Amino acid sequence: MARSKRLLLLRFSALGDVLMTVPVVSALARQYPDTDITVVSRPYVESVFRLCPDNVDFIGVNLKEYRGVPGLVRLVGELCERVRPTCVCDLHDVLRTKLMRPMFRLHGVPTAHIWKDRKARRDFIATRPLTQQQTSFERYAEALARIGFPVRLNPSEPVFSWPQRPERAASEPLRVGIAPFAAHTTKIYPLERMEQVVARLSQRGARVYLFGAGDRERELMLQWEARYEGVESVVGTLPDMAAEMKLMASLDVMLAMDSSNMHLAALTPVRLLTLWGATHPLGGFLPWGRDAGICLQRDLPCRPCSIYGAKPCRLGDLRCMDISPDEIVKRLCE
Repeated sequence: MARSKRLLLLRFSALGDVLMTVPVVSALARQYPDTDITVVSRPYVESVFRLCPDNVDFIGVNLKEYRGVPGLVRLVGELCERVRPTCVCDLHDVLRTKLMRPMFRLHGVPTAHIWKDRKARRDFIATRPLTQQQTSFERYAEALARIGFPVRLNPSEPVFSWPQRPERAASEPLRVGIAPFAAHTTKIYPLERMEQVVARLSQRGARVYLFGAGDRERELMLQWEARYEGVESVVGTLPDMAAEMKLMASLDVMLAMDSSNMHLAALTPVRLLTLWGATHPLGGFLPWGRDAGICLQRDLPCRPCSIYGAKPCRLGDLRCMDISPDEIVKRLCE
């Protein structure tokens, strides 16, 4: 039987930001069991949202099929017909969703949207000392409150239930996951140095699992797999993101950049170590339920140089990523 309240949530990209909605959506679903919640996003994240409570549904949209204003008119009409939402919350607030909001209102559906406070983010880059910015989780919760769904966030509460992992015996190899890529170059630890991390872990007898996506990343990971004992690339070998999370949850520790894989790993109980370059954890994108103790970073006057890492290094040498492979391996083995 359909519930009387039907909330539609919009968030199409970027992948890390979409994954940051998951803890909020999960908490929302538990606190409002009488509400049908439909998440509209890119198809590849569906398996993650399928792990949420039963009152969460997911619609994957290929935006190439809805180009321009006529396409958005058609998309809004299809969503209204399929979901019959009683309200819409835009968790993205980009040109596409800004155009969709009045279209929903023409269908008689009230809307609310996230407030990104871009000025505060610009000031964060320009001002010292750095101050903690509002997190994306908090911004999502504020948007939901504006549409009539205040939600309590508890970062100490697990998002999903995972089987308890047995304690690793001293004789067993350390199981390490490494996700060496990110959306922007300024957030990627130099790959030749990351290979040194992989080599050192292999020499210590660790089992190393390499995470990534796409042909370029798969090709490099396969090269590392061939060179080093105990190293396995899982790029393109797992059916979906939920399967990646399941593997991450079984590991002893996970190493990631400021990236979508960092946020994916944070949805599991795996110990997490993250490397930060051009961006900074105080910018509001620290992963769910984790604190600055998981961050390995250099305190430099030029950091952070951007919120998202999209700007090139103005000094040209990416000195913010001058972290030794030995230091990373030591932290992982601790």
